[in-house]
Amino acid sequence: MQCLCFTTPASNLMNTLLLLVISNVFMTFAWYGHLQYGHAWPLWKAILVSWGIALFEYCLAEPANRLGYGRFTGFQLKIIQEIITLLVFIMFAVMFLKEKITWNYVVAIFFLGMAAFSHLPSILTRHL
Repeated sequence: MQCLCFTTPASNLMNTLLLLVISNVFMTFAWYGHLQYGHAWPLWKAILVSWGIALFEYCLAEPANRLGYGRFTGFQLKIIQEIITLLVFIMFAVMFLKEKITWNYVVAIFFLGMAAFSHLPSILTRHL
């Protein structure tokens, strides 16, 4: 993954965020993708396919965390990752699983988002 790593702080920040977004897409498909198309699969096959997808997620998440650590604390990296996870899953559930967002999901997403975003100002002011 060295080719993705530039030396400027701004590019390290963008690489960290980009790698976290892409890795999150892979992990969302690993965890939930079989719900749409894998119902006929035996459980062992769903597990193996999910592990295979998750391998790509780890190949992206580990460099993202290494690039970001030092610029961000471990806690901040996790909060950023959770914000990304929430946004990726919303798009996944609507576009791939064809689920509707109801008012109770909106409320839950709002409170989860507020919990994660409550720390965002300290991340932004310290690191941008």
